[in-house]
Amino acid sequence: MAYRTLNPFTEQLVEDYPEHTDDAVEAALAKADGLFHSDWSKGDIQPRLAVLKSLSGLLTENRDDLARTMAEEMGKPLAQGQGEIDLCAGIAAYYAEKAADFLKPEKIDSELGEAWVEFHPIGVLLAVEPWNFPIYQLIRVVAPAIAVGNPVLYKHAGIVPRSAARFAELVREAGAPEGFVANLYISSDKVAELIGDDRIQGVALTGSEGAGAKVSARASEMLKKSTLELGGSDVFVVLDDADIEKAVAAGVEGRLSNAGQVCTGSKRFIVQKLVSDAFITGFVEGMKKAVMGDPLDEATDLGPLSSEDALKTLTKQVDEAIQHGAKAVTGGKPADRTGFFYEPTVLTDVARDNPAFYQEFFGPVAQVFVVEDDDAVVALANDSHFGLGGSIFSGDTDRARKLASRIETGMVFINTTTTSMPELPFGGVKRSGFGRELGDVGIKEFVNRKLVVVSAD
Repeated sequence: MAYRTLNPFTEQLVEDYPEHTDDAVEAALAKADGLFHSDWSKGDIQPRLAVLKSLSGLLTENRDDLARTMAEEMGKPLAQGQGEIDLCAGIAAYYAEKAADFLKPEKIDSELGEAWVEFHPIGVLLAVEPWNFPIYQLIRVVAPAIAVGNPVLYKHAGIVPRSAARFAELVREAGAPEGFVANLYISSDKVAELIGDDRIQGVALTGSEGAGAKVSARASEMLKKSTLELGGSDVFVVLDDADIEKAVAAGVEGRLSNAGQVCTGSKRFIVQKLVSDAFITGFVEGMKKAVMGDPLDEATDLGPLSSEDALKTLTKQVDEAIQHGAKAVTGGKPADRTGFFYEPTVLTDVARDNPAFYQEFFGPVAQVFVVEDDDAVVALANDSHFGLGGSIFSGDTDRARKLASRIETGMVFINTTTTSMPELPFGGVKRSGFGRELGDVGIKEFVNRKLVVVSAD
């Protein structure tokens, strides 16, 4: 596959990157496996936590440069890229502080005698990551892996090769042994080959349903653990007692952040009838006001989509939705300008037999549905192939809590958009994948939970 930086704002090629040779891949895997069998991986945790603390500082120091790189490679507005790096620095610092406690042996009451579970590294991990959050997607896997002692090889998306290389350099600069975290420019076929290698013991993927199905099938075939964070079509619920002004502002941000290219982005807006006119009017107005422009310009709200392919895919989806009866209240087409821009779009009248009803729109396109009551909210929210996250806006938090418990999804946020924090487990159900990243749950996805029992007799 091609690894290249092509600026989605200018549509100009910046640089091509050659794939790693088979010999280079083998050398990287051998190095990582050797480190797994070393004292650095299996010994005292404190040197590894020191690396995470240092990495947090380095991310902060390189914040602006990394944000500019992301803007140039995949179009993320500068302020949003800076926010991503702040989150990444927080994740590294979080595990530097908390991992030792998370990985302490856990005692178990047993009639047999003294019993406990220890947490040990399992070996080299392979991470396959997407372009939409070039550094954040990596650190979600890498930070806990460093703490545990699992070396990581990663294949990043072909359109963010510079971000991929820079992250590995920062991990090395933070003090990790050379090769403990390695960036590979490789093909999907090479990924499948690596999963089949006995030295790879776990696979983490964030990406599309198609990629997840292939990777998880291959991992299962080889009897290896995998985690998947796939697509989402998250609901944004506005109840009839919600603060409409607050809901509108959050809805616009939730749909346009990162040009709508967020797995947990607000995509299906479910609004109760009593407040539907007020919300839709404000929401459409807010979408129209978004400033499209250069990701490096601080005034830009909405950057380009990541690639020409992304623009073509989204255009085809919206066109098909409209052909099947949906109405574009605003937008509905690519922007007439240089760059891979798509107009902020609001679709209504999306019937259940419209292909759009079950699709994920990875761009600045919102679907709005009007319903009568709370039961109708739950029914529509759960009528989805996905189950990643969602938001509920209400003036009655007890009412919102009850609804949150009824929605079939991995995460629900009340009176705020879906987001990510180091301490919050991240992941979903249904076709949104399985497993969790971040928090105390995420660090234990790829560990050997070793039981030890001392007989009382």
